[in-house]
Amino acid sequence: MVFTAFFWSGAFIAGKLCVPYIPTYTLTFLRFLFAAAVMAVVLMIQNKKTEGKVQEKKEGISPAKPYRLQKKHVPIFLFTGIVGMVGYHVFFFASLKYTTAINSSIIAAMNPSLTMILAALFLSLKVPARQAAGVILSFVGVVLTITGGDVGVLMTLSFNKGDILMFVAIICFAFYSVFSRAKAKDIPSTGLTFYSFLVCTIFLIPFVIWEKPWTFFGDIPSSAWLGVLYMSVFASVLGYLIQQVSFKRIGASRTNIFINVVPVFSIILAVIILGEELEIIKIFTAAMIICGVIMCQLPQKRKEIKKSHEGEDR
Repeated sequence: MVFTAFFWSGAFIAGKLCVPYIPTYTLTFLRFLFAAAVMAVVLMIQNKKTEGKVQEKKEGISPAKPYRLQKKHVPIFLFTGIVGMVGYHVFFFASLKYTTAINSSIIAAMNPSLTMILAALFLSLKVPARQAAGVILSFVGVVLTITGGDVGVLMTLSFNKGDILMFVAIICFAFYSVFSRAKAKDIPSTGLTFYSFLVCTIFLIPFVIWEKPWTFFGDIPSSAWLGVLYMSVFASVLGYLIQQVSFKRIGASRTNIFINVVPVFSIILAVIILGEELEIIKIFTAAMIICGVIMCQLPQKRKEIKKSHEGEDR
């Protein structure tokens, strides 16, 4: 999971290197075109390994089953592909045109807290006091990141456009996470990921044509192409596959803790590779958000778990 956090942090750097040369829709399309191709091979291999085998339950957990596209799942993939993949990445790449990779990664760190808020609103999940405090702490950290610690920004509402776009991006991904949790429980994670990638790729075709890629493809430097491939293979595919193994080996709670390392790696890489300036306020706000998220992810007490499950059942 340390490698996964590193892969995901690298996406902020790779994206920053790509946005000057590749328009937003085309960049998102290319990332998921390559990622969908790799995931198609992964899904095919997984289905072949499990096809024809008798599925036996071990310790209450069923092994992965072969997945075939079902008509009833198409609306789910449309939502996850358009809102989760297109929505998040279009706003993410757009944000990198106006703000730093450091700011984007710090704001993105609030995603687990925002997901918890949406889960409480739409899935009727109860949020214990400690987790609510973590959400508030994370939100304050994001506000301080966007304002740079300047209260005058709040008074004049003169926010950095890129920071606001990144915040919209994580709202899209939080909706994707909550929707997947509620509606995609019976879909294997590999199948959900592949078809979400595929919908994203197909949906973007008319937008890519509108951007006229034939007018700028010849001017894209090799560094930008390497950035696209990095995001496709390492951030999208390898990062995801390692995360799935981690879920099985150490559990979801411990796995998600490692996600908090992403902004730390991103800050280090942004300073070394992009030469971005590291301000004390950014270190402080990153620490606030990470602490808030950790508070949200710490194991709950038995009474809190019981109440949370009661809310989920309703």
